[in-house]
This record gives sequence, structure tokens and C-alpha cells, in this order.
Amino acid sequence: MKRPVADVAGEHAGPGCERDLLERLARLDLRARVRLLTGADFWSLRAEPAIGLRPIVFSDGPAGIRGGTGAAHRPSLSLPSGSALGATWDVEAARRYGDLLGREARERGVDVVLGPTINMHRSPYGGRHFEAMSEDPLLTGRLAAAYVDGVQAHGVAACPKHFVGNDYEVERHTASSEIDARALREVYLAAFEPCVAEAGAWAVMSAYNGVNGVRMSEHPLLSDPLKSEWGFDGAVVSDWIAVRSTDDSARAAQDLVMPSLMSPWEDSLVEAVEQGRVPSARIDEKVLRILRLAARVGALDPVAPPAAVPVPVAGEDAAAELEDAAAELEDAAAELEDAAAELEDAAAELAADGMVLLRNDAELPWARAPRSIAVIGPHGLAPRTQGGGSVAVSPRRVVSPLDGIRQRFPESEVTFRMGVTPPDTVFPFTRAQLRDPQTGGEGLRAVFTADDGRVLVEELHGSSELTWLGTLPDGAARLVLRTEFTPAETGRAVLGVACAGPVRLAVDGSTVIDADGAGAGLDPDELARMIFAPPVRTVEVDLVAGRSIVLEVHCDLARAPLPLVHSVMFGWAPHGGTAEELLAEAVAAAESAEVAVVVAGTGARSESEGFDRSTLAMQGGQDALIAAIAQANPRTVVVVNAGSPVAMPWRETVPAILLGWFGGQEVGTALAGVLAGDREPGGRLPTTWPADDGHVLLGPDRPVDGKVHYDESIHVGHRGWLRAGRTPAYCFGHGLGYTEWEFQAAGHPATVRVGETLRLRIGLRNVGTRTGKQVIQVYAERRSSVIDHPVRWLAGFCSARFGPGEHGTADVDIHPRQFSAWTDRGWWQEPGEFRLLIGTSVQEIALSSSVEVIE
Repeated sequence: MKRPVADVAGEHAGPGCERDLLERLARLDLRARVRLLTGADFWSLRAEPAIGLRPIVFSDGPAGIRGGTGAAHRPSLSLPSGSALGATWDVEAARRYGDLLGREARERGVDVVLGPTINMHRSPYGGRHFEAMSEDPLLTGRLAAAYVDGVQAHGVAACPKHFVGNDYEVERHTASSEIDARALREVYLAAFEPCVAEAGAWAVMSAYNGVNGVRMSEHPLLSDPLKSEWGFDGAVVSDWIAVRSTDDSARAAQDLVMPSLMSPWEDSLVEAVEQGRVPSARIDEKVLRILRLAARVGALDPVAPPAAVPVPVAGEDAAAELEDAAAELEDAAAELEDAAAELEDAAAELAADGMVLLRNDAELPWARAPRSIAVIGPHGLAPRTQGGGSVAVSPRRVVSPLDGIRQRFPESEVTFRMGVTPPDTVFPFTRAQLRDPQTGGEGLRAVFTADDGRVLVEELHGSSELTWLGTLPDGAARLVLRTEFTPAETGRAVLGVACAGPVRLAVDGSTVIDADGAGAGLDPDELARMIFAPPVRTVEVDLVAGRSIVLEVHCDLARAPLPLVHSVMFGWAPHGGTAEELLAEAVAAAESAEVAVVVAGTGARSESEGFDRSTLAMQGGQDALIAAIAQANPRTVVVVNAGSPVAMPWRETVPAILLGWFGGQEVGTALAGVLAGDREPGGRLPTTWPADDGHVLLGPDRPVDGKVHYDESIHVGHRGWLRAGRTPAYCFGHGLGYTEWEFQAAGHPATVRVGETLRLRIGLRNVGTRTGKQVIQVYAERRSSVIDHPVRWLAGFCSARFGPGEHGTADVDIHPRQFSAWTDRGWWQEPGEFRLLIGTSVQEIALSSSVEVIE
């Protein structure tokens, strides 16, 4: 799988042959070279006009492009979470996903997308479980490589992260992942390898954590296997504020420190080179890699000429010119609307393709539109479309399950009941609920002021859930958010605000919440929780339908917990009454409806960057709500809105369970299409689903003396469950569809030589009455071996789509690595017989055969 080191900068390199890059490098003195190795600000690198280098712009982007400094408040396409992408088990879907991100990045002037996140689902409690794809290195690696292909096809660099062993959030800045060499190679590094060795990623992000006692920004793994064995010729980018040393990190294969804030390089690195502590050749290699990245993304001269500025003309010609310009603007607006609709359709298709039908007792799809549908649960009104933390973007729109169902079933009577209070107490306001008091248009106005009251910057936002990661204006001491909210109903309601630091909420000029919320003295884990999931303060108010109220949120940035970074959320929820009253209303609605759809899940304060989960249980009485609705209506469909496994104690009592993950902005459209049968629920579980907290193999990570011990070695996920002889609630690879399938035969050679790829040709027939998707999964076993193998492991997979009655073949290639083990001497492929199991999950096997590996 080794990729040759390129002699030239590679595809999309523009002028970037190595000779040209070396010539540009030679024009820079030591100080100028070192300047290029630390960010200019939070999201970009420094320009160097002397060599024709413009700034290179970075953006968070595993599931949406937020944009760099000055663009983060613009609406972005919000795609399903990484775990939803993993559930597609579809390489082409991952490529389309990357393509959408690459297109938007290029349109927004972003050069490097910080994604995909390809750490492992080692434990269901991982805070960023939703952001990663799978518990399996083969599934993760193949999907991640396709994602990289899709992004980089647009001349935008993908930056797979976090290299390596960053599979937990607790003490992530300081903890060391203690991983044996075999597990490192066969599981954790194996997930990254295809992104580099096959897809040719142009950047890789090193992680905060250490591995086996060495911080990743100083680790030999950055050299070997990343740069040597795999042939990585791009730039190793640090996670933000991850590099803590000067000499050790500079002598290592770390190439770039991000951001400028708290960088230990710059002048200190110049001094280290001048004093001989860091070889100057190390600096040259790092700068060359930055220049190679710049060439690939088009950040080196020659640059495109500036757009021509039209010259005004006089008289009748001027009027004609204006008419033509107006027509062009109308055409451009129509094109933008068409483009937005295309992106929305693509996002909905990806969401449906990742939805997993966990259980279906002849309930779905609905053969006809139900007479009446009761949508129940806070997530039905305001779904969680993305996890918390640096992944968050502000989408142009969000289609809720309630909206999607109403749009798809216009003839049905659709009612909504909360059933319980929202997991995060209040819902962020939607774009349509916000009105800028200054212009009357949609949105809220953010005004940043200095200590002396001078207005520094004004921004217009379409969401009341906002995060500024390094994008606060210089000198900002105060932030005021202003908007008008017009309630649709009269009654008691709850207003709430959450802020990283002191905050005050005013309604029509009167203060109703005044909270200190200072973050001084917090340790790194507490600081991360304060930034990404600050506590919510609430107050009850009386609202009158049609009567607008002016809301103002005042934030004291001077006392915020971290410079340049800030987060705030404010919103509302109908009061609804006591817990008993909310439940009774929901049960009554379910009893009177033909079908009930309960949407339940997690919230931003349980699944987020910065901290791990403490339980698999859903918050706030949602399990009791589902149990009550299931008893009230025998046609209850439960939709799980979570990025990670949750406990489902009611799972045997409802006819259908659909896992929607964090489904992105079009989750409601996708869900309604799946319920109606317009779309196939195409997902299969990319991770093993435990029954509850008492039945997990790996609980929440708790570093001991700064170390997290990966004692399970290679037996991660389904491998560990099989080894322990335990049965989860739902196994790895499980997922149902809307048609029936018959596996007919599996053809392949009886032997395969060491180092050769084995191709299986599998016969398949759709014996049902609907077009459908099947994920063909091939597992391997080794019954007798001189080394420890998993009981069973994923060796290959592919997706097939056939119409009713259609039959054909699907090819699955088994790479020699799947028959290999890492030893003290490197990769070793053991001769002998391997059993191959072909089926629809790790436990549901349709065909089996054997192949002998020969030397």
C-alpha cells in the first residue's frame, strides 16, 4: 500500500515542481522560513509576497465548512455526522460527501478542510464518537480515503485527523494512549493509512494526546510510518494549541503549529536553530512541505488576475446596462436557488443512506399515508442535526422531523406534543424565528464593542447557537446579540441562555437573567466543557401570540474563559406544564392517532467535543415517554436522534426503530421519505450497540497517572464482543431494508499467494417487490494459528442496489493486509487456511467458504 514519494508537487500543483519550490525556498532567510511554520492567526497561514505565496485558509469541516476568519457566520451546508457517514458502508457515498465539502470550501475561499475525523469508536462513551465513522479500521479507512478523494478533486486539501490514538476527550491535552505495537498498526494506524497511501492526503493533523508516553506533535510515528513507509509528502498540521515544546517538536516531523496563539516556535525556534539545537535542514524540509501544500491548493503565483470592474456609461446606454445587470442578478439569484436545492437534495440522500432500520415488525414503510400522525418528543420539533464543538456550522435551513412529515403527508392530520422537556432545557431559535431589529430581515445582529464603547464589528447571523473559534474581533470587550421574536401562540414559555463567561439576558429592555459564569481557574477539561457546553440559565415568561419581544444577550468578553474563543446559545421552549401533564398530553395524542412517531435522543451537552459521556441513557424521561406511547399506540415508530449508542430498554415493545444519527440539516426530509418508502433506509451499524451501561466492554476512559491503557489490544468493537462471548443489543453491521435478498454463491480461487489480492464474486438476487440496497460484508476467521487473531474480523465489503427480481454479482476484494499480522519484523502473512463468511452483519451469515494462503 506504499505510495511513492512524488518528485513534483502533485496534481493541482500549478507551478509547483520541486525545483521551483526549492528555488522559492532559497530566497528566504531563516527568520522568514520560520515565520511560515506558525499560523498568521487562528485560521490562516502567513503570506510571503517575496515568493508569490498568499495566505492559506483553514476551516473546520468534518461535516460542514464553517469558513475562516470573517466568514464563520455565513450559512453552511450541514451534512450528517461522521457516524451517519460510517453507517452508509458506501465508498461512493463517502466520495459524494467529500465532493460536497470540497465544492463549498472552494466557493468560500477555504484551502484546507480539517477532516475527516477517523479516530475509532473504541468506547461508546467517547465525546466525539458522533464525529468519527466506525469501530473498524477497514471500514473507517476505506470511507475516509474516498472522502479525501472527493475533497481534493476540487483543489482543496483534506486533513485527516487526529493522528493518532485520540479516541477519548477526557484529559486529551495531556493523557497518553498506551497502545501495543500490533494494535497501533492493525487498528489505529490502519484507519489512517488509506487516506495517505491510496488517496494521497495533502495534510494530516497530529493529535493533542501522547502515545506510549510521547506527545504526538513530537512522536516518531510522524516520520515512520507516515512520511517514510506511506510516502506522505504533505504537511503535518498540529491540532490547535497542541504543540507545547520548541526543540522536541521541531526536531520531530511536525511541520506546522496552529494557531498563532501561544505558539512555542517563532522567535524561540529561530534561536534554537541558531544555537544548533534544531538542524536547519529540519526547517527547510518543513517549509518545503508548506510550499508543496500551497502549490496544490493554488496559493502560489501565478495568481488569477482580478475581476474586471465595469466602467459606468452615460445616458440610454447606462439605462440599458442597468437593465442588463438587473437581469443578470436575477439569473444569478435563480442559479443560487437551484444550487441550494441541489445541495439540499444531496444532503437528504446522504442522511437517508445512513439511516439504520434496527427493528421492523411489518410497520415500515407505510403502504399508504396514515390518516393521522402524532409526532412526539422535543427532537421532533428541534432535532439535533450535528454534535457539539468545533464541527458546528450554521446551516441555511433545518428541516425538522415535524416539518418533513407535514410536507410529505399533506393530507394527514399531523399533531405535535412535547412529552418531556427538551434535553438542553430550551431550543435554539431557528432562522425563521429571528428578526433583525435594524433591518426587519431574518436573523440576529451581533455587535462587538471595545472597552470604550466603540463599535468594532457588526455581524448578522441566522442562528442563536453561535461559536467564535479564534474569530473574535481584536480588542472586543463586549458582545451584544439583538433580535426580535414573535411567538405563534399565547402562553407561558421558558427563555434560556448559555454562555462561556458572564452573560445577561434582557427582554424588551428589562434584565431577566444575570449570571456570572466566569471561567477563571478551570482545568483544560472543565474549560472545554465551559466553551462547548456551558450551563443553561432559564426564566419563565408570558408570551402573547403575534406580539414581538426584543431579546438582547450581553456577553462580557473581557472575563470569558479563553482569548479569541467564545460561545453562546439562547432560545425558548413552551412551558407545557408539569412532567405528568406533558406525558399525559403526549399519550392522549398517541391514542387518538393512527400512528405515533417518537423522536428521542441526546443533546449538545451530552455529545460534544471537550468531554466524554458518562452514561448511555437518554436524558429527561425519554425512555418512560417511549414506553408510555408504545402502550398507547401499537403502531409506534421510534426515531433515535443520537450520534452514538444509547440505551433502549423499550426496544422489544415497539414495532419499528429507526436510527437517524445526527442527520444534518435535511434530516426531516430524509426521515419522511424513509417512512413513506420513497427512500431506502440504507444504513448498517458501523459500531456495536450495547444494551445499556451494564453491558459494555469498555466504559468511559479514566486516565490513571495520565495514561489510558488500551488493554484490549486488537480486540476492539465487534472483535472484543465475540472474544468475550457476549451479545449486544444490535451487532456490528446490522441493519434492515425494505426488500428481501437471496445470496446465491460466492466464487473465488481456492488459493491466493502471499501478497496478492483475493477477489470474491458474490451472486445476489433481490427477491422482494421493491428496489433496495444490500451491504455485502465479508468476515475472516483463522481457526488455528501461531499468533492471536480476533475470533472474526471484517475483511471486505461493498454495497449493491438491485430492482425487484433483479439478480447479479458483486465483487469484494480482500487485500493481503486482511490476512496479515504486525510482528516484531513487520507485516507477516501467515500461510494456511482462512475461513470466509459472507453475510449482512458480523452475526448474520449467508455463505461461507475457505481460501488457502500459499507462499
